[in-house]
Amino acid sequence: MIRATVPWPHACLTAIAAPVEVVTSEILDIWQNMISVMEAMPGVGLAAPQLGIGKRLAVVDASTSRGRVLRMANPEVLHVSNKIEFGEEASPNLPFVSAQVERPRGITVRYIDENGELQEKDLIHLWARSTLHQIDHLNGLMYFDKLSKLKRDMLLKKARKLCA
Repeated sequence: MIRATVPWPHACLTAIAAPVEVVTSEILDIWQNMISVMEAMPGVGLAAPQLGIGKRLAVVDASTSRGRVLRMANPEVLHVSNKIEFGEEASPNLPFVSAQVERPRGITVRYIDENGELQEKDLIHLWARSTLHQIDHLNGLMYFDKLSKLKRDMLLKKARKLCA
């Protein structure tokens, strides 16, 4: 059964997700569900809290051909680039709105993969942006939390109007 995304401000979206101790068949099933939801959106990433699951799990596939999904448990950023990029970000948890968000151009991330192995990976551009976006979700943050108070308030007001 494919889970639906939960609407903002669902409690899972504002809480810090719990670490994953070991990759089990349940975790593999959650990742598969997340990939199905991400592909159906279509999107380039999804974090478990977006489905109401309070675990530190994320998937990212920013490839043009698709099918290169990174399955990440407990992702953490080890290094960020000094170069900054702006890019459009959105979330299915708050539909119909988006914003330009400033993020590092590249990162080094460490995570546990689908085989239970610790991995380190250098990511750039959309791969880095989406990974950082998912890590924010795992820390109870939404992309609009990166905006100034004025821009955030305007975005939320617009979202309420469009969703009414």
